[in-house]
Amino acid sequence: MTTTSTRPTTDRAKLDAKALWRKDKDHFIHPFTDFSVFHDQGCDLITDSDGIYVEDAKGNRFIDGIAGLWCVNVGHGRAEIGQAMADQATRMAYFSTFNNLSNAPAAELAAKLAELAPEHLNHVFYSCGGSAANDATIRLVHYYFNRLGKPEKKRILSRNNAYHGTTYLAATLTGIASNNWDFDTLDHLVTHLSEANCYRRPEGMSETEYCDHLVAEFEETIERIGAENIAAFIAEPIMGAGGVLVAPRGYHARMQAVCRANNILFIADEVVTGFGRLGHFFASEAVFETRPDIINCAKGLSSGYAPLGATLISDEIYEVLGTPQRKGGVLSTGFTYSGHPVSCAAALKNIEIIEREGICKNVREVGPYLEEQLRTLSHHTTVGDVRGSHFMMCLENVADKATKELLPVEARVGDRIAFEAQKRGLIIRPVGHLNIVSPPLIWTRETVDRVVAILDEALTAATASLREDGYL
Repeated sequence: MTTTSTRPTTDRAKLDAKALWRKDKDHFIHPFTDFSVFHDQGCDLITDSDGIYVEDAKGNRFIDGIAGLWCVNVGHGRAEIGQAMADQATRMAYFSTFNNLSNAPAAELAAKLAELAPEHLNHVFYSCGGSAANDATIRLVHYYFNRLGKPEKKRILSRNNAYHGTTYLAATLTGIASNNWDFDTLDHLVTHLSEANCYRRPEGMSETEYCDHLVAEFEETIERIGAENIAAFIAEPIMGAGGVLVAPRGYHARMQAVCRANNILFIADEVVTGFGRLGHFFASEAVFETRPDIINCAKGLSSGYAPLGATLISDEIYEVLGTPQRKGGVLSTGFTYSGHPVSCAAALKNIEIIEREGICKNVREVGPYLEEQLRTLSHHTTVGDVRGSHFMMCLENVADKATKELLPVEARVGDRIAFEAQKRGLIIRPVGHLNIVSPPLIWTRETVDRVVAILDEALTAATASLREDGYL
């Protein structure tokens, strides 16, 4: 799949890379900053992008193996999207959507999302990103049960190693322990279940038995807490930042059935899996045979060209939310930028491109090839597991394949591999002992071959350095 870009390029004669690096290091507090290296090394400044490539301030060119951050689904430098944003900003950059006001792109996008989503999800609440979407969703869920006269239904069930964001409540939903070191969380509202981790399931347990085990834990947790106290269960169809964990076959459908039996809402966090990453606009029904009460999305919704999140709500829930609560009462929640016209214009053009170019079809065709080729890397000493689906993949690195024992944290195995890959022209994401590959959805088989060849070299070099340092 090829794309054409007419984006402007950086005039490197006017770009003072060192001054930019200093300004960034001195003033920008980066998300997920590793201060053990940041104070000395600062950050790599990415200044240009085109298709599947990005360039840094020094002119080095890299294949983008992470789609910015799970989000640049249609690739970089799409002039069509930039023009749609410019046209909307020139016509009307912003106006409030509070108090019975709206705008054309927000209305058009809401209707389009309802068309693309499972047929019962016909109502859209806009936010500014994935964390805000998840946070807003829980507030609406609590409001929904309050309106039904069930104010005790407050607890949310999430999972260990889930990632749902870093706003206060979303951070509590997130089950990655290291994400909340020294941060406060709202633990009285959230209970975490075991993640569905087939690679590290109990020894001797089949995948089917493991699924039974996880569902039984879910049922036992509901019995212990009381279904009358539980509002919802939230889950990513495939866990993203927590390790690209693919649940055993049938898991999501069975968890939904348990929710239905106990009057617990089933929320699908499709912030990562939505808009083509698994070959469909939404994966919940098409891939996992579930019909969530709510789907949250962001990232690929606009392909990262503008901040935008959305909560897709069922007709049944909307019937309650849309009933006036009392005389003079309003649905008193939302954001200044809910339904921002420029962001919605970007999303509409993004969706048009996905449909016109058959990008979901490309993922369904090239994705299995990416899975197959990445698994050829299993011969490397440190690669214990290669997992994922389509354009959402992960390498888990271990010290011992037989025992699945991890290397010590100080070995920084994921960072080593990512560093060696970047030296060779590929950006992948290190997360502790993991390396994640989540590319733009326009990769071809030829791109996959180049990427796997780079990773092969990077793994060889990283393994050698681990041996030299005494970790292997």
